[in-house]
Amino acid sequence: MKAAVYEGPRNVTVKDVPDAKIEHPCDILVRITTTNICGSDLHMYEGRTSFQAGRTFGHENLGQVIEVGPAVRKVQVGEYVVLPFNIACGFCKNCERGLTNYCLTMQPEPDMAGAAFGFADMGPYQGGQAEFLRVPYGDFNALRLGEDGVERQNDYVMLADIFPTGYHATEMAEVKPGDQTVVFGAGPVGLMAAYSALLKGAGRVWVVDHQPDRLRVAESIGALPINCAEQDPAEVVKEATLGLGADNGCECVGYQAHDAGGHEDASLALNGLIDTVRFTGSIGVVGVFIPEDPGGAEAQNEMEAHGKVPIDYGLMWFKGQRMGTGQAPVKRYNRGLRDLIAGGRAEPGFVVSHELDLDRAPNAYEHFDARDDGWTKVVLHPDGSH
Repeated sequence: MKAAVYEGPRNVTVKDVPDAKIEHPCDILVRITTTNICGSDLHMYEGRTSFQAGRTFGHENLGQVIEVGPAVRKVQVGEYVVLPFNIACGFCKNCERGLTNYCLTMQPEPDMAGAAFGFADMGPYQGGQAEFLRVPYGDFNALRLGEDGVERQNDYVMLADIFPTGYHATEMAEVKPGDQTVVFGAGPVGLMAAYSALLKGAGRVWVVDHQPDRLRVAESIGALPINCAEQDPAEVVKEATLGLGADNGCECVGYQAHDAGGHEDASLALNGLIDTVRFTGSIGVVGVFIPEDPGGAEAQNEMEAHGKVPIDYGLMWFKGQRMGTGQAPVKRYNRGLRDLIAGGRAEPGFVVSHELDLDRAPNAYEHFDARDDGWTKVVLHPDGSH
């Protein structure tokens, strides 16, 4: 089968790899029809993680079930399913608590937790930027789609990661109807956080970035754009809130945050939020931070290379703020969000800027990594269905 394979920093090729197959009685095999390039893929693409050469990318996947293992009871051949990026067993201590993002069974390292498709340090599993994908514990992990699953793939595929992740940021930030919410980062996850806050009834939602094309998308969904290359987000928000600041905020940037001049600063968005969010406010952090960054010393400092970020903790403590962190437990949210899509209440596919064949993945990675104008979210179709 064809797959998008990581060959080294900024080097992706599409080539033939061994076919995915059933390996366990609880597995299902999915023919991938829609798969996304995620901002998290770029950390690996740039060589800023321990992702091994020869592995297949892709943790945002949707497709049709073509085979099921003998122990599978719910999912049936022919159904369209969307797959959480978290690979979970459903029965370990963390899964039983709803923390499928920290599954203890699927992570092979005993001192670690959490597994994912095609992701550094999250198990040996191949990604779905390929023609076929093996899905462990298919009955638990696959979310079945309704009759509109084929026609609305660009909406439903967002349930694999970025829609639940953006929603998770608003949950950790405790966004409620009428709140004033600020989102740092207008990439796909930041746009989903802003969209989720608006779905929850937030009174005003600001989105902070320095990419004008992404800010235009934020404005198109009803958010208020702040270009941080031209304005201080804290000043803008405080001026609009009687000097108090936003009720809550979402960090959707991560450890490769950088200013308009391209200077990296892992603390940039975190400190911006601490300053912008009011006393006793909540902050949800879903931007990726990692304990070891092979390129961090050169791009930032030795401290950041080991996951140590100099945040304004004194100010955060003084303001009595709360901060939630970590990857999203997709299964906690994806069923409800699916039903919002099915009912016409949510259309997260608005973030899609490009639909391409799998063969064009190398070119797509180049444009997306360069933040070229208009390359907001790339969807790949291994079956050529677009």
